[in-house]
Amino acid sequence: MNTNINIRKMTINGILLALGALLHQITPALGFPMQPDFAIMMLVIIICLNKDYKTALIASIVIGVFTALTTKFPGGQAPNIIDKIVTGNMIYLFFLLLGNKLKDSIKVSIALPIGTFISGFTFLTSASFLVGLPGEFTQLVIAIVVPAAILNLLIGIVLYRIVIRSLAINELEI
Repeated sequence: MNTNINIRKMTINGILLALGALLHQITPALGFPMQPDFAIMMLVIIICLNKDYKTALIASIVIGVFTALTTKFPGGQAPNIIDKIVTGNMIYLFFLLLGNKLKDSIKVSIALPIGTFISGFTFLTSASFLVGLPGEFTQLVIAIVVPAAILNLLIGIVLYRIVIRSLAINELEI
């Protein structure tokens, strides 16, 4: 691969990761402590755009560290890293299995709520073992993970279109 293309790819991914981490940090909780997860949205978008495992894994680790540093959940550092790595791998596998059978926009629309659910479920599971939960597992999934998956779907589709449009306007390609 051309060095300039590699640098361009890394730069775009870095900007998307930073944007996801920033939006994750500044987004207020809409309910206890439910909020849209911009980190997962950007992770799904990055994996879809790049279509290679190394980038998916590195992006998962980086976004896991960013979310661990900015978590609002007491003791949520390790669960954040765990859930982003698991989610990144599962989303990569999902895109790999679908291949070119669907348009990327449709794959992203399916992957956003699935990725959010995987992330939330993995976070709550690992947090329950490592630090404990502030409520019953099932209630937390219903009250936090399901609404977050719906929000991530709605916001993530718009965000994906903005990213794709920005790349097209600037004649950039990953």
